[in-house]
Amino acid sequence: MTVPIQRLVLDLLKPHEPGIVEFAETVAACDGVDGVNAVLVETDREVQNLKLTLEGDAIDAEVVEETVEELGGTVHSIDEVVCGERVIEQSETPQDR
Repeated sequence: MTVPIQRLVLDLLKPHEPGIVEFAETVAACDGVDGVNAVLVETDREVQNLKLTLEGDAIDAEVVEETVEELGGTVHSIDEVVCGERVIEQSETPQDR
């Protein structure tokens, strides 16, 4: 039984080209993705570090990672995954303080 992914947050590296707008638009075009938020975390001479937040009804994480790689990027880590029929927001715990 496969449970749909509704939110996926990725930490990734990408080359300067394509730019952040084209990068976000291309990932947003993946099946199951309804929207993408791309935040530039850091930039240096050769690469940019992005935080990419995707939301949708049934995100295919493998297709997203393949798309990132086709654009010249590399997924460093998956920082958040929300699965199931509804989105559950993170709750604050004592460890978060």
